Amino acid sequence: MAKILLVDDDPVLTDELRTTLESRDHAVTTAPNGVAGLDQFDKSRFDFVISDIIMPDMEGIGMMLEMRRRRPGVKIVMMSGGGLLGRDEFLHAAGKLGAAATLRKPIDPDELLRLIDERLAPEIVNG
Repeated sequence: MAKILLVDDDPVLTDELRTTLESRDHAVTTAPNGVAGLDQFDKSRFDFVISDIIMPDMEGIGMMLEMRRRRPGVKIVMMSGGGLLGRDEFLHAAGKLGAAATLRKPIDPDELLRLIDERLAPEIVNG
């Protein structure tokens, strides 16, 4: 089980992803934007942060950079469905700036769960 912070401004997607993650007994906290995401991040230690890139108030890449400044080892998965530059450019930039992984929207629930399982496996093996 992982403790996950899910940051996205789309409430339908947030509910879908929360349900998917909770089906594997992960504890999920949500936030609707980067500002609220940072607030939740400061309140608790998370095993993963999963965040959209394009959001109001504070976009995901800015939030990710601030989270990594505060806790350099935090695992952050960035996701995007597009924007003016297109999702691939945003995802590429997120990867270059320190995201542990990137996902294209629409999110495949099995891919998301597999990604989390893969990232958790070394910690389970190493204790």
